[in-house]
Amino acid sequence: MILGIDTSLGTAAAVIEPDGVVLAVADSPNPLGHAEAIGGLLEHVLASAGALTHVAVGMGPGPFTGLRVGIATARAFALGRGIPLVPVPSHDAAALGLLLADAVAGSDDTAPFAVVTDARRREFAYSVFEGMDDDGLAVRTTGPLLAPRDELDDRLAALGAARRDVAAVPAAMVALAASRALVAGRTLATSEPLYLRSPDVTLPGAPKKVTA
Repeated sequence: MILGIDTSLGTAAAVIEPDGVVLAVADSPNPLGHAEAIGGLLEHVLASAGALTHVAVGMGPGPFTGLRVGIATARAFALGRGIPLVPVPSHDAAALGLLLADAVAGSDDTAPFAVVTDARRREFAYSVFEGMDDDGLAVRTTGPLLAPRDELDDRLAALGAARRDVAAVPAAMVALAASRALVAGRTLATSEPLYLRSPDVTLPGAPKKVTA
């Protein structure tokens, strides 16, 4: 049983069984207030959960503050429960959700498409995918990368990828991607967050010397 957490856009938590059956989902679309939301969402999804075996967490791309909240929460939870942490690229989870939705709708189109998320500062983050592999995971061919708002469509056109904007990353898809990767013996991401750029806050320089 896997707990999924993602704070790359809004704040989301879910618990799924290894076969992908979703037991509980809770989310907040607010792109801010991650620290305020995460506790209540976890309380909700864990109320119906049995013994957890893994914690899956979205590693971004996303803004520094939001990602830090989700990743720190997932690490603390995994450490407290003594269970493994499974990092998952957030765009991979979003792509998996889109591919599964397409399959349910009867579409078997394998043309390249780009998961696009708002990175703020008039920039977008994007990753290009092309279908699903034999392990049931989205095949990422490009990214994640940043693009200025006015350049994004040209970049995607050059890659032959259809644009698919994503406003939220489902935590259930983070958990499902982790589950499929575990079965296949694959690692989807490192333990390093995908910030794509430096945080807004920087450390101050050395104090100035005061003279009389």
